[in-house]
Amino acid sequence: MTEATMEPHSPAPGRALPPNGFRTFLHVLANTAVANVTTSFLWFALTFWIYVETRNVIATGVIGASYMLFLAVFGMFFGTLVDRFRKKAVMLWATVAALGVFVVDALFFFAAGADRIKDLGAPWFWIFAVVMLAGAVVEQLRAIALSTTVTLLVPQERHANANGMVGTVQGVAMLVTSVFSGLSVGFLGMGWTLVIGITALALTLVHLIPLPIPEERAEQSGPVEKWVDVRGGWLAVRAVPGLLALVLFSSLNNLFGGVAMAVMDPYGIDMFGVEGWGFWFAVASTGFIAGGAVVAKKGIGRNPLRTILIVVVVLGAAGAVSTLREWAWLYIAGVWLFMALIPAAEAAEQTVIQRVVPFERQGRVFGFAMTFEAAAAPVTALFIAPLAELLVIPYMRTDAGQAQWEWLLGTGDGRGIALLLLCGGAFTAVLACVALLAPQYRQLSERYREATERAEAETEDREEVAV
Repeated sequence: MTEATMEPHSPAPGRALPPNGFRTFLHVLANTAVANVTTSFLWFALTFWIYVETRNVIATGVIGASYMLFLAVFGMFFGTLVDRFRKKAVMLWATVAALGVFVVDALFFFAAGADRIKDLGAPWFWIFAVVMLAGAVVEQLRAIALSTTVTLLVPQERHANANGMVGTVQGVAMLVTSVFSGLSVGFLGMGWTLVIGITALALTLVHLIPLPIPEERAEQSGPVEKWVDVRGGWLAVRAVPGLLALVLFSSLNNLFGGVAMAVMDPYGIDMFGVEGWGFWFAVASTGFIAGGAVVAKKGIGRNPLRTILIVVVVLGAAGAVSTLREWAWLYIAGVWLFMALIPAAEAAEQTVIQRVVPFERQGRVFGFAMTFEAAAAPVTALFIAPLAELLVIPYMRTDAGQAQWEWLLGTGDGRGIALLLLCGGAFTAVLACVALLAPQYRQLSERYREATERAEAETEDREEVAV
C-alpha cells in the first residue's frame, strides 16, 4: 500500500495527467459516494429518530447546526491535510477514522439503551449525537480530497462536467439515504440502523485499499509546514483577486440552508410521518440528480460567478414559496427545485477554484471555503431553531397569529415554519441580487475568463504539436 503512505508531497505544475485518469476518477467518485451515503444514512437517521421521539425542533436544529459548525472549525485542518499528503492516503485514513468512531458510538448506544439515550434531559443523547457527529465530520475530509482529484485526474476542459457528475452522485446518495433512513428508523429502530451503516462503510474501505490513485510529486517542493495552515489558506485565497468574494457569494445559499436545516425535516415529518417523509424527501432528491446531470452534460456556462448568484436568487425564491400553503405537492416541488439548483452552484464554485488556484494549494482553498460556507448555516440554524420553537410556531398557532397571516400563508399547523422559510428565502434572494452589482463579482469574472482563455490556448498548442 505504498501509494497510501502518509508522505508529504506537492505536485509539480504543468504535470501530465495519469493514463486512464478519468476512469480512476470514476472509481474514486463511486467509492466516495457510497461512503457519503453511509455517513448521511446515519446522520439522517439520528435527526429523524430524535424528532420522532421528542417532537422538539430545537433538538433537530442544534444537531444540524453542530454538524455544520464542526465542519467550519475543521475545514482548514482538512484542507491542509489534503495538500500535505497523497489524496488516497487522506481518503483511507478518513474512512478508517469514521469507521472507528461509528463503531464506538454503536457500542455506546447498545450499552446505554435507546430509552435512556432519547431523554434530552440526560447527557446520554448528547454524548451519542456528538460522537456520531465526529464520525460524520471526519468523513467530510473526503469531499475536499475528491474536489482536488478532479484537477489531478480529469482534463481541464472537462472539469465542470466532472463536478456535475459529483453533484449527480450526491443526489443519488441523498435519494437512497433519505428512503433508507426513514424506513430503517421506522421499521428497524436506531440499533439496526447503526449496524447497517457500519457494515456499508467497512465495504467502502475494502474497495478503496487496492484502488490505485497515481499522483506525481514535484522534486523541488517542500511539504506544508503547519498542520493547520490558516495563513497559507488565507494567502492562497487573497492571491487571486475576487476569490474571497467567491467564497462569500457561495455562502449565501448556506444562509438559507441554515433555516432549512432547522425546520425542513420537522415540517416534512409532521406532514407525512417519518417513513413517508423519507420517501417524499427521496422524490425531492431526484432534483439533485437532475441538476447534477444537466451540469455534467452542459457545464456551468462561460461565467460560473453569474451562475452561482442566479442560482441563489432562484433558490431563495423556491424556498420562500414552497410553504405558502400547506399543500404536499407545493412543498415537494419547492424542495425538488431547491435540490436541483445546488449542484450548479457547487460545481460553479469548484470549477472556478480548480481553474484559478494552483493544484498544490487547492486543498487549503477548498478547506477555507468549507470553513466560511459551513459557518453560515449553523449561525442561522442556531438562531432559527429556538426562535421557531419558542416564539414563531406558538404565535402562528394562536387565533391572532393565524388571522394576521392567513391572507399570505393560509391555514394549517405548519404556518410558523412557513413564515420562517418565506422570510429566509426572500432575504437570501435580495442578498444575491446585491452581490451581482458588486465590483468583486466583475473582477473575478474577468480573472476566470482570462484563465479559461489561457487554458484553451495551451490545449490548442498541445494539439498542434501532437499533429
